[in-house]
Amino acid sequence: MGVFVFLPLVLPLTAWPIARLAEQHLHPRTATRLLTAVAAVMATCSTVCLGLAMVVGTAQLPGNPLPDGWSDPEVRAAVPYDEIVGKAAIPALCAVLVACARTLWRHARVRRHAHRALTGLPDTGVAVLPDVLPYAYALPGGRRDRVVVTTGLLDQLGPAERRALFAHERAHLTERHHRFLLAVQLAARANPFLRPLRTAVSYTAERWADEAAAQAVGSRRTVAHAIGKAALVSRGAPVATLAGFAAPGPVPRRVAALLGPAPVVRRWPSLFTSVGLAAWCAAAGTAVSAMSSANSAVTMVLILHAATPL
Repeated sequence: MGVFVFLPLVLPLTAWPIARLAEQHLHPRTATRLLTAVAAVMATCSTVCLGLAMVVGTAQLPGNPLPDGWSDPEVRAAVPYDEIVGKAAIPALCAVLVACARTLWRHARVRRHAHRALTGLPDTGVAVLPDVLPYAYALPGGRRDRVVVTTGLLDQLGPAERRALFAHERAHLTERHHRFLLAVQLAARANPFLRPLRTAVSYTAERWADEAAAQAVGSRRTVAHAIGKAALVSRGAPVATLAGFAAPGPVPRRVAALLGPAPVVRRWPSLFTSVGLAAWCAAAGTAVSAMSSANSAVTMVLILHAATPL
């Protein structure tokens, strides 16, 4: 395997340029799907390579449950600096698994608590909570997907802005944005170098819903006004939610984007542009990461098979 086993751990660095440029130059739908796919593949590859290194490290420990043949010099020689890397991979992989498990548990707990808070309300697509705190969010799952909004927020918006609010939240549900967000969150837990992609997808998913709402209501300016007003009056939901309507961080950028022309939908940017060059660089890094992890996995399986006595 050689140094190829280490490549998937650092190749996520090749996706950093596209994480920033995609927000500015790609359609939000394209950017969200591209960045999520890159993050998911790279996180999987880096985790596989950590697992391969962990096998070498575990085989060196006294009393390990692995076959004795797996600690042969031929197996250990497959990983450079096997004594250090192999043992370091054990706590690293355990930390990745624990972090991903905690993320999944928190995601399930948030959805469970949010659905429980709606007990007793009519089973409709929109749940209006009698709460003076102004907030709204999209809640997938359960018997049906629902848009949750409080009377405190509805009282602050005009009729057209309410339509924009509901169109935005329905776009989150229709396009299953929570799945993209969960995927990049898990990827960032698996490899910290993928955190810029998680931040970018959090923004592009909101922009995707903004553009869908603008198309639904027929006015980009109305959606911009609704987002700005919701951001000014909203104090956030009392519990953590999924894809929200007006996260405070990127709101000025979202409003500015809506006040400008609609983004152009392109399948793939040209190589002779900055965003195209960054996209091709990320694609190449993803392909090399996948090939490196696949090559390392096959090589390790063959070595272990040869070292295992029949």
